[in-house]
Amino acid sequence: MSLQQEIMTAMKEAMKAKDQVTLTSLRAIKSAILLAQTESGAKEELSEADEIKILQKLVKQRKDSAAIFTEQNRADLAEPELAQAEVIAKFLPEQLSEEEVEKVVVQTIEATGADGMKDMGKVMGIVSKELAGQADGKLISTVVKRILMA
Repeated sequence: MSLQQEIMTAMKEAMKAKDQVTLTSLRAIKSAILLAQTESGAKEELSEADEIKILQKLVKQRKDSAAIFTEQNRADLAEPELAQAEVIAKFLPEQLSEEEVEKVVVQTIEATGADGMKDMGKVMGIVSKELAGQADGKLISTVVKRILMA
């Protein structure tokens, strides 16, 4: 079943359950997918990789907004953002732990012969492609920095 079909099914369930947070989150996903399809000018289905990128972007936006609201002592606004991020994240592939990301980073550094921070871009590019959709870019960046600085 495609992501769009999953979203529509989940939207129907959320409507029946009168779950506004889930419904808002699912509508945001549906909207982002439709925008991406019309933006490229193609009416064809998006690839799974494109769908994952869209979902990751939506989750990141919600988390960033929540962080800003938290800094401004607006927990009332941060909570719905985090709840929406959680709903959207359910449609993402299983996320890797920091240890699993670290293994891939170490293997990539050994394979490329990266030495120090000057090679961070090269390592980030390779690891990001390899772990697309399975790990957050911020986590990958943190692990790469930590290992290259050691």
